[in-house]
Amino acid sequence: MTLTKIRTAAASSLAAAGLLFTLAACSTPAATQPTTSAPASPATSSSSASAGPCSGVKVIVDSGALKQDAAETSVCVPADAPILASKALEEAKVKTEGTAQYPKELACRVNGVPAADFDITHKGGTYREDCSKMPAAFAYWALWVKPASGDWAYAQEGLATLKVSPGESLELLFTVDGEPAAPAA
Repeated sequence: MTLTKIRTAAASSLAAAGLLFTLAACSTPAATQPTTSAPASPATSSSSASAGPCSGVKVIVDSGALKQDAAETSVCVPADAPILASKALEEAKVKTEGTAQYPKELACRVNGVPAADFDITHKGGTYREDCSKMPAAFAYWALWVKPASGDWAYAQEGLATLKVSPGESLELLFTVDGEPAAPAA
């Protein structure tokens, strides 16, 4: 099975099965998204997802198709043992908001993005998410994990249960209509 087929199958399963394995997007009405960067963490911060090695857990937030700087971050979180993904995000000062239906399992907003007053443009028009239930399968925050030496893969658990180990990377990537299909190398 090719990597593209695996990714496509994962994306389809994710949408059909309920996105509990990924972090979903949340947006609502248009207007202005915040443009300031997320606060720096006490962990080592860098502006590039590939900048330097990380002996802990590398946490990356990429707003993808939304191109919202307020969400963008790449931080090395100190860790000498496996930690929950939610804890790694907390340590990296990445703020996630779940939905009313799934408050801890997925993310509707990351660092306030997409804002409640932001229209998401997709193939079918525009979309506004109210964060009350499962986000749309065509516009969501996806949760990805990359082993110390290996390729990115969709997380098979949600934020509340997924554990990441030192040397691994954890990425929240906003995807609209399947793009971007995966995190950058």
